[in-house]
Amino acid sequence: GTPGRISDHFANDRFTKDSIKTLILDEFDKSLEVGFEYEMRGIINQLPNVNKRILTSATQDAEIPNFVKLNKPTVINYLTGKKSKKLDIKIVVSPSKNKNQTLVDLLKHIGNQPGIIFCNLKSSIDEVSDYLTQHKLNHSCFSGGMEQRDRERSLIKFRNGTSQILVATDLAARGIDIPEMKYIIHYELPQRIEEFTHRNGRTARVDAKGTAYILKWQKEHLPDFIKSTTNADISNKQKLKPIFWETLFISGGRKDKISKGDIAGLFFKKGNLNEVTKSII
Repeated sequence: GTPGRISDHFANDRFTKDSIKTLILDEFDKSLEVGFEYEMRGIINQLPNVNKRILTSATQDAEIPNFVKLNKPTVINYLTGKKSKKLDIKIVVSPSKNKNQTLVDLLKHIGNQPGIIFCNLKSSIDEVSDYLTQHKLNHSCFSGGMEQRDRERSLIKFRNGTSQILVATDLAARGIDIPEMKYIIHYELPQRIEEFTHRNGRTARVDAKGTAYILKWQKEHLPDFIKSTTNADISNKQKLKPIFWETLFISGGRKDKISKGDIAGLFFKKGNLNEVTKSII
C-alpha cells in the first residue's frame, strides 16, 4: 500500500505497535522520496521498539532521511559478481512517429505470451488501449488515474490469463511479480535509469529469461543509460489463439444470502456442464 494508507491504519490504532522490532522498507527509494516525508515520519515515529531496519530496492535514488535512524548500515549489493544473461534488450524501430501499428506488429510477432506495455502518460494508455481494441487484441489497463478497485480487477484478469497484455504506467514497474512474464515493451522511452531498471525487472525474474523491447521511431534518440541492445526482426508473425479464460465479477455474497454453492449451481445449470466437469472442479 501507499504510505498514506498505512499511516491511516496506524492512526486508528488497529493493532499494537510496541512489539514490532523489525522495520522493512521495500522499494525504499520510492517511499522515502520527496512527497512522502510526512507520512513516513509519522509511521516510523510510532514504532518505538524497532531495533532492526532493512531497506531493499533494485535502485537507490534517494537519500535516507534522519528519521529512519539507519546508523552505520551494512550494504548488500547483489549486482556484484558474475552476471547471468537472462534479459535480452531489443530495439524495434517504427517508421513513423505514431508507434501504434508497429506495436501491433510486435505483439503479433511475440504471440500469445504475457507481458506489459509501459507508457509514460495516462493519455498514452488510452490511445494504445483504443488501438489494441480496434485490432481485437485483448488487454487490461493499469494506471494511477484509475480507481483502486479497477486497478485490482485489471491485475486479477492479467494474472489469471483473461488478458495477456497489461498496458500500464510506471505504477506497474514495481511490486508486480509474475514469474512467467515473457516480455515488457517500452512503448514510450523511460525518462530515468531507475524507471528503465524497474520496468525491465518485471520480466526475466529469478531463473527465467525475458525480453525488453524498446519501441522507438527512426528519429528518436535513446537515453545514454540504454546500452547493450540488438535490433529485433519482427517480420515473422505468430497465429494468435483465442483467450482461453474469462473472468466474471460477482457482486453478490453472504449479505445477499448467496453462497458459493449457489453460484456454482448456476454455472452448472446455465453452462450445461456435465458430471465429468463437475468432478474436475
